[in-house]
Amino acid sequence: MEATPVVALALIQGLTEFLPVSSSGHLVLLPHLVSWEDQGIAFDVAAHVGSLLAVVLYFRRDLVVMSNDWLMSLRRRSVVGRSRLAWAVVVATLPACVFGLVLTQLGVDLIRNPLLIASTTLVFAILLWVADRFGAQSRTESDLGWPGIVFIGLAQALALVPGTSRSGVTISAAMALGLTRSAAARFSFLLSIPIILAAGSVQILELRHSHVDPNWFSLGLGTLVAAVSAYYCIHVFLRLVERVGMLPFVLYRLVLGGVILMVFV
Repeated sequence: MEATPVVALALIQGLTEFLPVSSSGHLVLLPHLVSWEDQGIAFDVAAHVGSLLAVVLYFRRDLVVMSNDWLMSLRRRSVVGRSRLAWAVVVATLPACVFGLVLTQLGVDLIRNPLLIASTTLVFAILLWVADRFGAQSRTESDLGWPGIVFIGLAQALALVPGTSRSGVTISAAMALGLTRSAAARFSFLLSIPIILAAGSVQILELRHSHVDPNWFSLGLGTLVAAVSAYYCIHVFLRLVERVGMLPFVLYRLVLGGVILMVFV
């Protein structure tokens, strides 16, 4: 890949990984509009690595505290500090891992079909608006009970369907349970860490068996651009989300879904 598509696609991946919009919608639309070839599995790995670096770096202090408290809770067999939040991330991650493994074993390939992506982009835009409009927005991520944690985990599993948006569906589920916008976003971002790690690991295994000779400059550039854009996306989103709400993202998704339908149908 040349530098221009690498930068553009990595920028899109970095931004849309954490915003409540459809990353697959952008990645299926842009190459078609500009006649770029498919970015390939190696680039997907690089973009995932960049996104992972960004979210880990941004929440590094929280992750250190959560990890230490989690290990301490294992030794004491009781809740310690923020260990419950760490357990919540683990439990909410399990449904997506299980469903992903089942789909893999069954040989189900949820391909990036434009009509499917357009439909899910539109449907989950409406659900995001409903959750934002009617959610109580009075709780934090620490107030989640185990049924709510499982509910968000099941919602995250829906993101295996292209166009759903992992961050969009988890933020919607969290707000539907009464979390504030910023609390829902923080929990969604924390949930992204094991999911991105799992997805990247699977892609690395696929890459090892593909016998592809990587262009390390392009991969390094893609990782860097995805990491920087994702980091600042998280920072800006968390600073502004309580003020701007989800309506701008809802409207954007509606426009994106409509454009995909016009282009591909």
